[in-house]
Amino acid sequence: MKRQEMEKMNVLPKKLRKVRTALFALLLLAQPALLAPLGAFAADRPDEIIVMIEEEQQEPQAPQDPQAPVIEVSPEGLTFVNGVLIVNKTYSVPREYAPGVNAEAYAAFEQMRDAAAREGLTLYIVSGYRSYDHQANTYQRYCSRDGREAADRYSARPGHSEHQTGLCFDINSLYYSFGDTAEGKWLAAHCPEYGFIIRYPQNGESSTGYRYEPWHVRYLGTELAKSVTDSGLTLEEYLGITSAYPAD
Repeated sequence: MKRQEMEKMNVLPKKLRKVRTALFALLLLAQPALLAPLGAFAADRPDEIIVMIEEEQQEPQAPQDPQAPVIEVSPEGLTFVNGVLIVNKTYSVPREYAPGVNAEAYAAFEQMRDAAAREGLTLYIVSGYRSYDHQANTYQRYCSRDGREAADRYSARPGHSEHQTGLCFDINSLYYSFGDTAEGKWLAAHCPEYGFIIRYPQNGESSTGYRYEPWHVRYLGTELAKSVTDSGLTLEEYLGITSAYPAD
């Protein structure tokens, strides 16, 4: 049964209960003698009896967590958490999803690249959009070289890579030492100004599912990127979600 049909079935009984309570209350007010079996207290205070009756009619409400993330899945199979497209070990995208590089994200990168250049630094993209099949080949290569358990710490399984969204870029280098270079330090300090976050920060593996990647930036827009960065949280912690593959 559909949810809408169930809700319609519940409307009439609720209205009838309210009408019944109201009629009973009017009857008690018109005929106080009917309260005699309840004792002098009831006869003197019929209004309190009415309140008690109304309270009994109220249905308990389940407590709601105001901090709980709002998770929505689009008809295309994309997962949005509080309006943010999320792809990680918990949430995937379909194989056929192939948007290419996001134009807004690329324009923001160009602004960031130009700003770095004015300070004598060079930023360039070494890896951007990847298709499902491209990621499948990349992941399998790493599994063959290092084993699946090790590969899962630094490479996404196909359908679980942010690169398939077209919203992230690997900048300059895929070596951890990039974080200690002048470009790496500038990127970490200034990328939120252009709408990016360091997606897999240091000490964030327990929540993101991936080791530190100083080169990997994800576009969120300037307001959200600054908010996430200022919080000191990973994106998963900020949104209150997990990043873990289901048990095999």
